[in-house]
Amino acid sequence: MNQVTAIDLGSNSFRVLIYDCLNNEVIGEYNEVVGMADGLNKTNCISQEAQQRVILAIEASSKKLKYDPSKAICVTTAAMRLAQNSSEVLEYFKEKTGANFKIIDGKEEARLTLLAVKHALKREKINSSKFILLDIGGGSTEIIVNDDEDFVSHSFNFGIVTLTQKYDNYEDLYKQLQSRKKEIKNFLVENNIDTKEYTFVATAGTPTTIAAIKLGQDFFHYDKNAVNGTKIKLKDLDECLELFRNSSTSTITKLVGRGRVEFIEVGVYIYKTIFEILDKNESIVLDDGLREGVAINSCLLR
Repeated sequence: MNQVTAIDLGSNSFRVLIYDCLNNEVIGEYNEVVGMADGLNKTNCISQEAQQRVILAIEASSKKLKYDPSKAICVTTAAMRLAQNSSEVLEYFKEKTGANFKIIDGKEEARLTLLAVKHALKREKINSSKFILLDIGGGSTEIIVNDDEDFVSHSFNFGIVTLTQKYDNYEDLYKQLQSRKKEIKNFLVENNIDTKEYTFVATAGTPTTIAAIKLGQDFFHYDKNAVNGTKIKLKDLDECLELFRNSSTSTITKLVGRGRVEFIEVGVYIYKTIFEILDKNESIVLDDGLREGVAINSCLLR
């Protein structure tokens, strides 16, 4: 078989991809919000409720895409890295579904995500050997600086879920993000990165959602082929924040999807913060991320 099934269990999202290695194309995909990091700030554990949501998502996706979870390549990231009960939870998932998840560290997450983004840039015919990649997750935010065949990366331990559940007002969130600015700037300075030389690329749910809204799409009419390569400007972020502030919950749910409403504004603020740090006016958005990198990496190893 020239097909691989990759599962990315993130802090908020569960994503499955069935990939054809021979033709380098997607055969099937499945996305669901499972909120695995829900309550993690308070308990340091993955809750029973979150565990059940993941199990149901595995069962639903395997039924829809007709794959065997025990044969899938399964990775999980920030929430599992932080959780005190991660070993027991992953054993439980394996027992109930057959899915054997591996916790990957920030460096491996960056490598695999970068692999997917490089393939995506080539596919979209975007010439960029030097780019800074932003990957906003539920429990962590990755910054990857790519220079031809070399890259440096850092996983910062804040994301849309953890910040949303820790700070319930904008003032406290703003202070936290200002503190994080220093941390990210130090990383860039230590690696002698002149941001003017690099294109700004962004992936994951927040950037793709903003791109979709800019294109007139909503969650139920999402076209990743149109989203890929979309350029987002700072004014697009401000316009989306204004839209979210002045819309009903039902309208926002239609735009961003169930399970993301409470997190989307924090995601936009994180995105804006990185714009400011890099002193950029626009970024290129790509839908491709970790699960695509897992699949491509597996194909290359065959």
